[in-house]
Amino acid sequence: MREGAEMKSAAIMGTAAFALLADQVSKAIAIATLHEQSLVEVTSFFNLTLSFNPGISFGLLRNWVARWPEAAAIAKLGIAALLIFWAMISRRRVEQIGFAATAGGALGNALDRWRQGAVTDFLDLHYNDLHWPTFNLADVAVVLGCFLVLGASLRPDRRAGPSFERQTNSN
Repeated sequence: MREGAEMKSAAIMGTAAFALLADQVSKAIAIATLHEQSLVEVTSFFNLTLSFNPGISFGLLRNWVARWPEAAAIAKLGIAALLIFWAMISRRRVEQIGFAATAGGALGNALDRWRQGAVTDFLDLHYNDLHWPTFNLADVAVVLGCFLVLGASLRPDRRAGPSFERQTNSN
């Protein structure tokens, strides 16, 4: 039993570490190769453009976070720790991966905020002149992780035993 728990912990920590590492490496490459507010057209709907977001999602609370970047980073560290805890107690592998990916993404953005007071963004999706706010791989990990957790919550847990509906219909 202990070996299974160790493998589960390693998989969870590995997933979070992968999300964090992919995010930080991609941001380092973006900073080294792109100039702030420059535009590199990759496809007709995808550009690379370097920017720094001092706010939270979509620039919210920009002024507060600019004054207290360490507080925002510490809050994200706490959220990441809570997500890792949820991953550890979850019985569903999809949920474990989702919570771990979300934690890794949160850690990636927290590290940026701690180091430079803003989050590095460089991925720009658009349709004609309509642009989604610029984002990064940490954001991708958070969104994918949330979708995995949501998807897992919508599927019945077969290990939990018969559903309430089946129990009441048998009477």
